[in-house]
Amino acid sequence: MFELAWPWVFALLPLPWVLRFVLPVADSGEAALKVSFLSELEGLAGRRARAHLPGWRRQLPFVLLWLLLLLAAARPQWLGEPLPVAASGRDLLVAVDVSGSMDYPDMVWQSDEVSRLTLVKQLLGDFLEHRKGDRVGLILFGSQAYMQAPLTFDRKTVRVWLDEARIGIAGKNTAIGDAIGLALKRLRLRPAQSRVLILVTDGANNAGQIDPATAARLAAGEGVKIYPIGIGADPDKGATSILGLNPSLDLDEPALREIADITGGQYFRARDGVQLEKIGKALDTLEPVTQQPTQARPAHALYHWPLAFALVLSVLLVIHERWPQNPLYRFLARQPGLNQGPQWRQRFKRLRRRR
Repeated sequence: MFELAWPWVFALLPLPWVLRFVLPVADSGEAALKVSFLSELEGLAGRRARAHLPGWRRQLPFVLLWLLLLLAAARPQWLGEPLPVAASGRDLLVAVDVSGSMDYPDMVWQSDEVSRLTLVKQLLGDFLEHRKGDRVGLILFGSQAYMQAPLTFDRKTVRVWLDEARIGIAGKNTAIGDAIGLALKRLRLRPAQSRVLILVTDGANNAGQIDPATAARLAAGEGVKIYPIGIGADPDKGATSILGLNPSLDLDEPALREIADITGGQYFRARDGVQLEKIGKALDTLEPVTQQPTQARPAHALYHWPLAFALVLSVLLVIHERWPQNPLYRFLARQPGLNQGPQWRQRFKRLRRRR
């Protein structure tokens, strides 16, 4: 079905005539030519000379050009048949810690030792890509929190942004409270039935402007449910770094449990890849994707057609103005009834000879 997305654009149709009436006449800078035998020319033409716009035939190309431009601006489109769209109404944000400790290789996945962030990218990316019907988004946080991908149904793009995350891109520290605050700022604007934040971190809050417990209480007031995931091997199993420190000791599990209790969520502990994979399945159970019957009609834009015709017409008008004796003009001049210019020139010559 053909439709104009912005039909109100045609209210601008009389704009050129309004501007001509309101604006003063432009001065060409040339002296006016007065013809003493104007009355005789009018007698030959059978009409009186006019000082305003030329006849409608000469105006027709410009009127057509203006109509084509308005039609293109009105966004013509062809609407297809309604198609079912899977949508649950759930808004799901994932906040991933990208501080320096997330580069620690104490996780095991498929018999290989990988870093914590690498494991999160693999398993959490799969989790996001299977959330059909949910709007998903991505927050990266370190010393500060950044919205990497806004809430969208394009799950593949969100996964690409997660795969491209780098250690230290948001700072070396961990601002858990700021990450929750940023998620709350985005989720509270969405009229969703369920607002969910999955918080993945391996440390304690040591940066930012907002206390995590305070941010959690604000989130609970807005109906945002938070599922914290503490990632990292057990301190007694994880190897120490070069400086003799074990990053697993930094994980503040009591604070993460408090955040989950305040918001009505649940805390998870991921010590290896198998546990993180089970956590993803548990989240699917706790926050199921409930499909709602919605439909959408695909729209195919058609504005380029009137815009192309307007461009072609503009080029023809410029050619006619700059090159009056072009081949197209000469062809039309030879057609009977299309151009009576030579007959008028003969009459004008006879009139001058008589004078």
